[in-house]
Amino acid sequence: MKKNQVNYYARIKERRFTLSLFAIYCGILLLMSGIHTGLIVLMNDLHCNVFIQSTVPILYWGLAALGITIFTRKRVKDTYEIPLHSMAEATGKVARGDFSVYVPPLHTADKLDYLDIMIMDFNKMVEELGSIETLKTDFVSNVSHEMKTPIAVIKNYAEILQLEQIEDEARKEYANSIENAATRLSNLISNILKLNKLENQSILPETEDYDLCRQLCECILQFEDAWDEKEIELDTRIEDAAMVKADANLMELVWNNLISNAIKFTGKGGSVTICQTSDESHIIVAVSDTGCGIAKENMNHIFDKFYQGDTSHSKEGNGLGLALVKRVLELMDGDIQVVSEEGKGSTFTVTLPVAGVGSHEF
Repeated sequence: MKKNQVNYYARIKERRFTLSLFAIYCGILLLMSGIHTGLIVLMNDLHCNVFIQSTVPILYWGLAALGITIFTRKRVKDTYEIPLHSMAEATGKVARGDFSVYVPPLHTADKLDYLDIMIMDFNKMVEELGSIETLKTDFVSNVSHEMKTPIAVIKNYAEILQLEQIEDEARKEYANSIENAATRLSNLISNILKLNKLENQSILPETEDYDLCRQLCECILQFEDAWDEKEIELDTRIEDAAMVKADANLMELVWNNLISNAIKFTGKGGSVTICQTSDESHIIVAVSDTGCGIAKENMNHIFDKFYQGDTSHSKEGNGLGLALVKRVLELMDGDIQVVSEEGKGSTFTVTLPVAGVGSHEF
């Protein structure tokens, strides 16, 4: 727990019935005892009969007891019953699926007690549940959309291939389209499973010391046909060697996704730059392109699952690549930052600890 959080909780009142309240009770009872003694003395001085001397104290203490009971009842009601009834009503709404519930704290920030903290934590929990519900709905919607497209392609071309009058060249073209759609569907399912395992930590990283520069070069060469086809100018600035402690297989996912995106979103004749540097504690890899860039309103969502700035889904991909990149780097104690300008390109900068410096042990 952070120091400021410790100080924050240290300021919280531990009691709802404060000591000052009990001091008030004690003072009232002492005062009433004094008044009772005064009444007895007064009635003796007035030579009141026995009936009055017996009845007046009984009435006096009866009214006093009634007053204290009503006051105590009101304090209990205000202190516990009303807040807990509000919480019970709110939890009932949440149980029925209403995540718009908000219970206001009972006191201002400088007078919080443990019941206020419980209410604030409840509100935070409901907000998180609402976010999860929204993500679940979006997830189902996006998965349905991403699966529907390749399945429709496979279905349509499979029906066409059943026709007898199709030429061999057209038949090969349709079969190739089916293969591409099946590959896209397979990649989607594979990425979903990978991301799910990473998020649930079903995949435990197998970290080792290895040369990141060599891995970068191998990943870049895999896309040689892609950049040649689009006549992209590739500029690489990579050191001779840089040792990192990480899971090589998972890190390969990072580089393949970043390089693939740079080529995919860069127009014909554009350029892609991959720059790797290092210092005593960190290795830094920047992948830059001169592509379409990212709109400002999309910047906060690019690492969300299934998020695509192109809402038409016309670009190849399923919006899982950067989510995988983000999760892998979190497991590797790494970080990723993006700088982008719409129409001018983007730069994704990955920072990893040098082997032996702040490396995470699994």
